[in-house]
Amino acid sequence: MAKYICLLLCFFSLNGIAQNYKSSIEAHRTKYKADFISDTHSPLKEEDLKNLHFYEADSTYKVNATVKMLTGEKIFKMPTYAGTSNEFIRYAQLSFTLKGKTIKMTLYKSMALAMNPAYKDLLFLPFTDQTNNKETYGGGRYIDLNVNDIRNNHLEIDFNKAYNPYCAYSDGYRCPIPPEENDLPISIIVGEKLYTGEKKHK
Repeated sequence: MAKYICLLLCFFSLNGIAQNYKSSIEAHRTKYKADFISDTHSPLKEEDLKNLHFYEADSTYKVNATVKMLTGEKIFKMPTYAGTSNEFIRYAQLSFTLKGKTIKMTLYKSMALAMNPAYKDLLFLPFTDQTNNKETYGGGRYIDLNVNDIRNNHLEIDFNKAYNPYCAYSDGYRCPIPPEENDLPISIIVGEKLYTGEKKHK
């Protein structure tokens, strides 16, 4: 009987954790949508938000990556879908296991944002995966991270927070193209999906 009660308690505990996680992701998405309305440079209006879609939250896509800081890296120009380029530096190499595969990714730092005290700690993780052009935007997705999130050479990456660049909704934006080294050999079936509204033209 005691063993049965223990199993029940464990089940309800895990179920509660899963529900709390889903609630936290839902809160993140609510703020994400609200930011489109408050941002004067946003490509979307309130009536467009119904065309945003997301996979169900799945905590198995939240990983703890080992961080190897990169030194001596030179500034390079990351191409954008507008035909221009933005200056970045390769900041760190990340390695982790996801769905049984060992994955390596590169984390970048924007030189333009590094000059702004409000954004100097922001890090950029662009990637492509096997859902692109099928269930997600063909140009890949992004994850925002922070220098202060790196602790003891580890960093939590939550792919549930992967979002589309503005180029998925409208032309006229300089969205960086994810470098080939961040082309993942798996399907990332969490985060933002394809936008179903009509693409805007500036």
